[in-house]
This record gives sequence, structure tokens and C-alpha cells, in this order.
Amino acid sequence: MSFWTRFRTNIGAMVGVVLLIAVIAIAVFAPLIFANDPWQMVQRPFLPPFSREDLLLGTDTLGRDVAAQLAYGARVSLLVGLVSTLVALLIGVPLGALAGFYGGLVDEGAMRFTEFFQTIPNFALAIVLVAIFEPTLSSITLAIAIVSWPPVARLVRAEVMSVRKREFVDAAMLAGLTKRRILVRQVLPNTLSPIIVMASLMVATAILLESSLSFLGLGDPNAMSWGYMIGAARTVIRSAWWLSFFPGVAIIITVLALNLIGEGLNDALNPHLSRRKGRA
Repeated sequence: MSFWTRFRTNIGAMVGVVLLIAVIAIAVFAPLIFANDPWQMVQRPFLPPFSREDLLLGTDTLGRDVAAQLAYGARVSLLVGLVSTLVALLIGVPLGALAGFYGGLVDEGAMRFTEFFQTIPNFALAIVLVAIFEPTLSSITLAIAIVSWPPVARLVRAEVMSVRKREFVDAAMLAGLTKRRILVRQVLPNTLSPIIVMASLMVATAILLESSLSFLGLGDPNAMSWGYMIGAARTVIRSAWWLSFFPGVAIIITVLALNLIGEGLNDALNPHLSRRKGRA
């Protein structure tokens, strides 16, 4: 079966795709769907949800449209998640590939450098990095990327070490190809499957990290995000439950969708694993 055939037979993965497409569509078309600016006061504060047709999810502590805040917050979460994952891959993939392919001192140096970043818990390191620099979307994205690349490097290293022992790599060396060409053209393409799966899960982790930083007040003060919404509403959670509930649900749906897609990609890109699950 082809990749798409295996992927679409996974019901969970297809549910994840539908949910993620819905979130992306809301984020992209937010200015068309909502006439209100997420920072603009449009009604009295603490307007309950479903009490007005033009303010479906009510208003927050300052009378701002909660539904508009959710839509614009999706933009920030998805942007930070995607960009930080791409930056982490740009750091981790080359480093892991060089370590796994060349071995020796290159491997030792790369892995000691990787372990240096793994000695500090991810969230604590992200807090320190954002606190050092001015909290902006750029600094938050960079901080999340810095704490996210070490697992990528370790994964790529292990995959490259496995692939380089195969016969087609020996054949390429006997054919006179340079090591760099073999690494780029022969080895790395055979490690893409686990990297793609890991990348989908990294986006979900990045969204959670950004939400946690914003909840603690370390988010960009000029960008509406789901974490900021929850953090701003934590003092009124008993009297205005919807201010924390709706952004929390948005985070859960997005992270769940990405995890379902990741599992579907894992099954589709590793058909042997799918067969073993079927026999079990």
C-alpha cells in the first residue's frame, strides 16, 4: 500500500487532520471571520458566552471579544510551533548527521555539546532564555528552538549510524563518491521518516511551551496568545470560568490533533510496525 492509503486508513490520524485544518483555517481567516480586534473593548466586561450573537463566547475582564482572541491566538501558537520546530531541525539534523556518520572525535564533541543543553530541564532553560532577552515572538521562538533541538540530534545520530552500515553505503564508497555526497544523497533521505514523525510532535510540544511561558507573563505583550488568555483570567476563574476554559480547550484540541497526526505518520511511514500491530 502507498503512504496515503496507509495514512487515511488510520481513523485517529484523519480526525487529527480535520481538527488541525479547522484550527489553521480559523487562524488564517480570523480577520474575515471576526470584525472585532482582539485588543479592542467591544462590550461590558464578563459578558457570558452565548448571550449575544455577535459575541458568541462572551467578553473578558476588559470587555474584549473572547472568540476573536481565540482566533488570533491560534495564529501565534501555530506560528511559534512551526518556526521553532524548523529552527530546531536546522540545528539538530546537521549536527546529529555529522556525529552519526563520521563518529570518533566529531561524534564525541557533538554529543557532549548536546548533553550540555540537556542538563537543564527544557522549561527552566526556556524561562531563563526568555527572561534574559526582551519577551518577543522572536525571542520566544528562538528559546523554544534552543531547548528542542537536542532530542532531534540524538535521533538523527542513531538513525544515521544504523543506515551507514548498510550495503548501499559501502557500494557508494566503492564507487568513489565523497563522504559528503553519500551523507546528503544516500544516508539522510533514509532517515526522513522518524524525523517527520518527531517534527509533528515537536510542534505540539512547542505550542505547550509557548502557552506556559505566556501564562507566566513571559509572552509577547503585543501578541494575543492562548497562554496569555489563561494567565490573564486565572484570578477570575471562579466568576468567569469561560475565560480559561475556551483557550484551554483550544490548546487541547490542537495538541491532540498534532499527536494523532504524528501517530498516523509513524504507522504510515513504518509499514512493518503497522503489520506487527495488526498481528498483535
